[in-house]
Amino acid sequence: MLAAIKTLGEKVLEGKGISLSEVRVLTDLNRKNDILALVAVACEVRERQRGDKVDFCSLINARSGQCQEDCAFCAQSIHYNSSAPSYPLLDPSIIIQAAREAEQRGADHFCLVTSGKRVSKTEFGMILETLEELKRTTGLRLDCSLGHLPREYMIELHRVGISRYNHNLETAESFFPNICSTHTYQERWDTIRSVQEAGLEACCGGIIGLGETWEQRLELAFALKELEVDCATINILNPRPGTPLEHTPPLPPWEIIKTIAIFRLILPNSIIKLAGGRERNLRDLQSLGILAGANGLIIGGYLTTPGRDAAEDLQMIKDLGLETYSGRY
Repeated sequence: MLAAIKTLGEKVLEGKGISLSEVRVLTDLNRKNDILALVAVACEVRERQRGDKVDFCSLINARSGQCQEDCAFCAQSIHYNSSAPSYPLLDPSIIIQAAREAEQRGADHFCLVTSGKRVSKTEFGMILETLEELKRTTGLRLDCSLGHLPREYMIELHRVGISRYNHNLETAESFFPNICSTHTYQERWDTIRSVQEAGLEACCGGIIGLGETWEQRLELAFALKELEVDCATINILNPRPGTPLEHTPPLPPWEIIKTIAIFRLILPNSIIKLAGGRERNLRDLQSLGILAGANGLIIGGYLTTPGRDAAEDLQMIKDLGLETYSGRY
C-alpha cells in the first residue's frame, strides 16, 4: 500500500491527475502508518505546487439570521429553533473596524459574509461603499460571500477590487437533497460559474460529516476539480443546537486528516482552506491537517461559532516552518 500511495503522488506531481477509481483505494486506509504515508505524499504535493505559504482569512458575519433557506446544518435558518444572533446589515464603521483588527492579527484576506439567499440592491450599494473604503485604507485582500448574486453584481465586485467570492456547494450533488429543499445544487454551481465569468477568484467547498458517504465526499472533491476553484474550503460539521443535524456524531480526527490529504491529491493547485469545525473536531491534530495538504485557515472565529485565538494559529504555522502571505507570525 505504501508503494501505491507514493505512485499516486508521483502521478499527481507529473500533472496527470488521478481518477475516481484510484482515489477510492485511499478511502480504505485505516492503519496509522498508511495514513501518515498519505499525509507525507500530500504534503509534498502542497510544497511543490503551492509552496510554503498559508492563506489566513478572517470573516465577519455582516448580516445574521432570518434566512429563508432550510440548510439542515445552519443555525441562521428561520426554519429551526436555534440561539444564533439575528441582526440586519452592520453599520459600515463596525465592518471597517473589524477588518482593521483582522489585519493586525495577521489576516491576509477579509471576507464580508451575509445570511440569506442574496442581499438587496440597497444593501449591495452599502456593501460596495464599505469595500471601497477598506480597499483604500487597508492592505487586505477583500472577499465576499453574499449569496446567489446576479452576474452584474459580481462584475461590480470585480470593479471595486474584490479578490475572491465564496459560495459553497456544501456537499455532493447526490446528497444535496438530504440537507436542503429550498434551493438546488445547480443554483450553487451556476453561482460559482458567474463568479468566474466576472473575473473573480472562486472560493468554494463544503462541509464534511453531514452523514455523506465516502463516495459522496469524493463526488464533492471531483466537482470542485471540475469547477477549477481557486480555493477549496473544508468545513467539518459542528452541530448546532436546534438544527436537524444537532445530534450528528462527529467524524474521527484521523478520517478528517485522510479527507484533507485526498482533497489535496485531487486538487493539487488549489488553496485548501480549513474552516468551521476544525478546532472542535481536529483538536490537537490541527497541525497535522496542515501537513496533510491544507494551506489556508479561517482565523478568529466563524459565522455563529467561536474559533481559537489567531495567535495560536500563527504560532502553529511558525512551528511547522511555514509562513503566512502577510509575513507575520
